[in-house]
Amino acid sequence: MEKLDLAKQFKHYYTAKPKPELVDIEKAQYLSIQGKGDPSGEEFSQKIQAIYPVAYALKFAFKAKGKDFVVAKLEGLWWYDESRYQNATIDNAPQTIPRSEWEYRLLIRIPDFITQKDVESAVAECYASKGMTEIREVSYFEMEEGKAVQMLHTGPFDTEPATLAKLMEFMTAHNLGRNGLHHEIYLSDFRKTSPDKLKTILREPVK
Repeated sequence: MEKLDLAKQFKHYYTAKPKPELVDIEKAQYLSIQGKGDPSGEEFSQKIQAIYPVAYALKFAFKAKGKDFVVAKLEGLWWYDESRYQNATIDNAPQTIPRSEWEYRLLIRIPDFITQKDVESAVAECYASKGMTEIREVSYFEMEEGKAVQMLHTGPFDTEPATLAKLMEFMTAHNLGRNGLHHEIYLSDFRKTSPDKLKTILREPVK
């Protein structure tokens, strides 16, 4: 049985250059769970622990149907109250806004043949077997980013502002405005990878 790998099927989605570039991102569907607060905190960790069992429940359910697939990379959409922090910009927001004020939506992209009903069934199954409250927060989510500026960031998360500054310079030079939420795709498992070797796609929807 051939295993579907979304990273190979949508190579453009999961790759980025070490310099800003303009891309066009298609509509896709995901597993999703939302939260707020410090990404180094316990709650963030629990959200990750909730979304992965659902992803693997779907994988094994569809493997039994002859449609096996690789569980995709973890992603995150990040935002904050812009009416409260009006002077924050793309590049300085990580440093000026308290971590407790950041909101996020963790994502794992899923194949097109998986339906919302399939996700709901997997959530119910996982909650019944594990009893972890956060699992019930996992849901089906669709997103179409369209035009976006992106760049590969290599290194720890706290050095992202330098990469974000390059994205902002590119957007300014090309008269592009923000058109969505800051998007990160974690090509490395940050729970197991040395910070200096982390690879993360930073993506900003634009118009």
